[in-house]
Amino acid sequence: MSWLRGANAESRALRHLEARGLELVNRNWRCKGGELDLVMRDGDTLAIIEVRSRSRADFGSALESVDARKQGRLIHAAQLFLASHREHAHREVRFDVVALDGNELQWLKAAFDAGG
Repeated sequence: MSWLRGANAESRALRHLEARGLELVNRNWRCKGGELDLVMRDGDTLAIIEVRSRSRADFGSALESVDARKQGRLIHAAQLFLASHREHAHREVRFDVVALDGNELQWLKAAFDAGG
């Protein structure tokens, strides 16, 4: 995903989620070994949102690109985020994926969990 297309996809996902009541906590939070695209509050839940975009399906859908290895990196980054943002340590954490395939946006709540 090119940098510009990725930023546009994240902006579109952010608008979509905010319109559904989620509140942005952090965007593009980086740490050694990973990045969290969007960290948002959904009520009392901290939603870690991975945004994936595909303009073509030659190599699978955007949703399919969040494989076990990627999930592991997201879980690790989320643990580091919580360790450095103790104000959210009490919150339930949910891992969501917003997949953009062409113009179609799909929001998958609880796409995976920290158990693998």
